Amino acid sequence: MAYQNPPSIPISDPEAPEITPTHTPSTTTPLANGFSTKGVVEKIKNNLVFHSKWGELNGAMGDLGTYVPIVLALTLARDLNLGTTLIFTGVYNIITGVIYGVPMPVQPMKSIAAQALSDTDFGVPEIMTAGILTGGVLFVLGVTGLMQLVYMLIPLCVVRGIQLAQGLSFALTAVKYVRKIQDLPKSKSLGERHWFGLDGLVLAIVCLCFIVVVNGAGEKSRGCCDVVESGGGDDDLGGQKRNNEVVARSRTSRVRKVIFSLPSAFMVFVLGVVLAFIRRHEVVHEIKFGPSSIEVVKFSKHAWKKGFVKGAIPQLPLSILNSVVAVCKLSSDLFPGKDFSATSLSVTVGLMNLIGSWFGAMPSCHGAGGLAGQYKFGGRSGGCVALLGVAKLVLGLVLGTSLAHILKQFPVGILGVLLLFAGIELAMCARDMNTKEDSFVTLVITAVSLVGSSAALGFLCGMVVYVLLRLRNWTRGKPLSTIWMQKSPEQV
Repeated sequence: MAYQNPPSIPISDPEAPEITPTHTPSTTTPLANGFSTKGVVEKIKNNLVFHSKWGELNGAMGDLGTYVPIVLALTLARDLNLGTTLIFTGVYNIITGVIYGVPMPVQPMKSIAAQALSDTDFGVPEIMTAGILTGGVLFVLGVTGLMQLVYMLIPLCVVRGIQLAQGLSFALTAVKYVRKIQDLPKSKSLGERHWFGLDGLVLAIVCLCFIVVVNGAGEKSRGCCDVVESGGGDDDLGGQKRNNEVVARSRTSRVRKVIFSLPSAFMVFVLGVVLAFIRRHEVVHEIKFGPSSIEVVKFSKHAWKKGFVKGAIPQLPLSILNSVVAVCKLSSDLFPGKDFSATSLSVTVGLMNLIGSWFGAMPSCHGAGGLAGQYKFGGRSGGCVALLGVAKLVLGLVLGTSLAHILKQFPVGILGVLLLFAGIELAMCARDMNTKEDSFVTLVITAVSLVGSSAALGFLCGMVVYVLLRLRNWTRGKPLSTIWMQKSPEQV
């Protein structure tokens, strides 16, 4: 398999609870298909268990920097049914949490969203047909096993290039959100953001510094200092001094532990919600309770054609690479022992869109950036995304589309801060490229993807460079069977 060399460096924080696959002893007679009711129930419980209550709650906020701007922009600019989108994506979150047991994200399909925001004639029917067609292709690739073959053939350095490019793209967008005033429905910057105010630079910088202090670079601080036992000396005064030092050190340790366990992303998001109401008091009167009506979208032949040409075709490479291949690799890095097949991810993405898009829910997929962001802020189990799913479901049923009035007032600078950390965490995956050849391929993909604004173009160029480097090694007399997988002759 292409990922055996070079070995990946686990991207984990040292203080996070160790996650190992849970094996439930079989106490009931399994059914003919190998499953038992009790085993399924136990697996669901294990997948949804909270490893840290505040950590999982905090991790649920890690993907909102991507989710909120895209969904809000489409709601305001293209009349996307926000209530329906919240209900369906909430259900998706809960189901993926139950199935995978890790913070598997549910994100809007970015290429389709970008096309809808840039083309005034690309409306809701075109968005939904693009989602249905993209989901259909992914579902077929999954059930036929072709997606697993694609995953096995794509080299690790190519995947790392995709992750680095996507992470840096998120980070650059985040910096733009922080520095510039944004018109989200038109995806345009309107000028420099003011230093002070309820959506000013100072607010964003303070939130950023707060998250850095609490979360560090991704690893949790030890928090607890080693307590030095007092010796049994004869000097009472010396013993008292040592006891005082131990007490002071213990107090400092408790303070550090409290600070470093704060749900920083959740607190920042709650601050943004409070500021949204303060910025415009009238928003309270614009809220209407009750779910939005869920109706089947009417499609024309023109909508199917335009959705396929301008929506599905550009989206497919991004979904295959970032929503399936990159997520598979990242999940194995972050959660050893909880690897997921490309087949499974491809099928779930396909089913999400083959069902929800008929009713006007925004086409959705998994994403390496969302997984990295939720992990960054403490998400470690399926309970993290299930909690987020319940929140979306409640908001969709209680507030419906009127929630857009609140989100419109949410400080964009704060969304930028959350998105920045998600992007950096994803980009840091590429730090295990420890050979010059692999680093070269990774950086070629990153450069082409960022400059050309196309992950598919970056992937294509990276694969060409990778093949050329392998052929170059072949001319040096290395056996062809050892070149593609980068194995030594003894390993073959």
